[in-house]
Formats: sequence, C-alpha cells, structure tokens
Amino acid sequence: MTKEDWLENYIGAFNRSDFDAFTSYYDEDVEFDLGGKHFIKGRQGIRDFYTGVFAKVEETLEVTQVVLDDKGLACIIETEFKALEDWPDFIAGPMKKGESIFIESFIFYTIGENGKFTKIRTTRSKG
Repeated sequence: MTKEDWLENYIGAFNRSDFDAFTSYYDEDVEFDLGGKHFIKGRQGIRDFYTGVFAKVEETLEVTQVVLDDKGLACIIETEFKALEDWPDFIAGPMKKGESIFIESFIFYTIGENGKFTKIRTTRSKG
C-alpha cells in the first residue's frame, strides 16, 4: 500500500464514521490537541469523543494539501460539519439542526515507530 492509499483509507474511514477502521491508525496512548480548546488522551478517548460528535453532526473531511513521510503527516483539511440536531456549544461554533459550518484546518500528525499516530495537533486556519 502506498502512503497516499494509506492516507486515503484513513480519511475515508473517518468520513464513513467507521470507528474501528479510523481509530486503528491511532497508537493506544495517542495525544490529540484540538487547537488548544480540547485535549484527548488515548485511542479510546478519541473514539468516545467522536462517538458523541457524530451523534450530533455529520463531519466530512477533504484533504487539500499533504506532506507525508514515515515520521509525520502535515495537511490542510477542509471540514464540513452538518448539524443533525441543535448544538449551541459545539466546539466549532453554535449550530442549529440542518445548518453547516465549514472550516479549514492545519493538522499535524506524528507517526510512531509502530506506524500509528502518536500525536495529533490541529489549528484552524479559516472559518
């Protein structure tokens, strides 16, 4: 599998809400920093976080630019959040059912020796 296929499979699994597939890319002790607004520790912590998010919004990622090697991944991702219900205190901004928020983010992943993400850092660039 090429690096590009590997990334495409990860993003595809996330967009399908395939928790088993996309969380398999995470190290057991992964650290996830959501732009300093929220910090999550561990694969299960990320799974629990997105279980709650995906119950209220449909989140779709599109990678627009990427740099990927064996030690890390840096990318620009455009994200659409579509509200499945009202969520006035959503981390990306208040939403009403049926509304969408569009943001662009820089996301930096550290890849450990086991080939899994050990650290994820995000920051919003637009939106």
